[in-house]
Amino acid sequence: MLGMGEAEAAPLLLAAREDGAKTGRAGGGGATWAQTLGNVVVSIVGTGVLGLPYAFRTAGWLAGSLGVAAAGCATLYCMLLLVSTVDCRDKLEEEETEEPCDVLYTYGDLGDKCFGTLGRCLTEILIFVSQAGGSVAYLIFIAQNLHSMFTQLMSPAGFIFAILLPVQTALSFVCSMSSLSPFSIVADACNVLAMAIVIKDDVQLFDHPFANRSAFNGLWAIPFTFGVAVFCFEGFSMTLALEASMAERRKFRWVLSQAVVCIIFVYACFGVCGYLAYGEATKDIITLNLPNTWSSSAVKVGLCFALAFTFPVMMHPIHEIVEMRIRSIGCFHKLSHNVHGAEWLGLHSSRIAVVIILAVVASFVPAFGSFISFVGSTVSALLAFVLPTAFHLRIVGSSMSLWQRLLDYGFLLFGLVFAGYGMFTAL
Repeated sequence: MLGMGEAEAAPLLLAAREDGAKTGRAGGGGATWAQTLGNVVVSIVGTGVLGLPYAFRTAGWLAGSLGVAAAGCATLYCMLLLVSTVDCRDKLEEEETEEPCDVLYTYGDLGDKCFGTLGRCLTEILIFVSQAGGSVAYLIFIAQNLHSMFTQLMSPAGFIFAILLPVQTALSFVCSMSSLSPFSIVADACNVLAMAIVIKDDVQLFDHPFANRSAFNGLWAIPFTFGVAVFCFEGFSMTLALEASMAERRKFRWVLSQAVVCIIFVYACFGVCGYLAYGEATKDIITLNLPNTWSSSAVKVGLCFALAFTFPVMMHPIHEIVEMRIRSIGCFHKLSHNVHGAEWLGLHSSRIAVVIILAVVASFVPAFGSFISFVGSTVSALLAFVLPTAFHLRIVGSSMSLWQRLLDYGFLLFGLVFAGYGMFTAL
């Protein structure tokens, strides 16, 4: 749910980052396999899942299922590449220096170790844009669900500026992740409840479910569905932090694989059930298809409330990157030392400005489904496929077999082509 947060957005269910920092990568943190499994699910599953039935409507129920499976397996492979890259890099440095190497917790750290400052900047820019895309999706989701319940009150854009912007501006002053993390857990619980209620309502609507339901709607629809699926497997840059938090790090690959396989199955079932129930009437946010009952309204209100308080968690990596760049400006550094309160005012002003900009962007996005497909097809594809393979080839490319190098280059090329296609179709 945290999306692609960096080190400060480390595991929610057990914050073991400090233990990992003390023991180094060889030792790990204090999280058990069960806690790590929960952390992986919390980090991956987000609001994008509620757009999956619309993606299945676009591609067809069979093509959608295959797209989700392909996106999940590809994401899992590249997540494991990140862990393998860091492990190989650690062993190489320890052999050269005979001393423990620096602990790597973030995606940006790995980019810096592989390609220097340029690698860190590129990685942080992609994380920034990806987190911003996820935050905008939150605003759109909340605004459209509020509008569905209070249609006569105001438009979705009106809800963004009249309600969400003031609330998020106030919450932007909360800098402590520990104060916000309980809301992320509540939001994930609401997501699970929403998925359960949607599936229940879907099954009740089944009447010859495969009649007039396309299994495959053509090759043109596959990239759209794959982009939505990639967006749904968010939390990619949390991989290293999650692995470092685990007490028995050698089991992390098994835990991660089990979690992703289960999520693939749940995503496919959810997408198929939603599409089979509503057919061509499936909306880009499946909760908008729910009937006007008290249970449906309760789900919408719960999701809106939880996501409104999870929005600052999504924004945390963005604020960190912006504030780090502001602090590096010479004149700001001098001003903060010479004028009392200047640093506080400057940094909090930047937080407010970023929230306002994202609210404006959200008000102009025409469709939730198309937007998350665009984010997944471009930025998320670069983060999930291009960077991990580039890092892996950089660190251990010379020691890999020919087929391993070909596989990595295949994922690298696919990520670049897919991101280019996503940008082209959006424009």
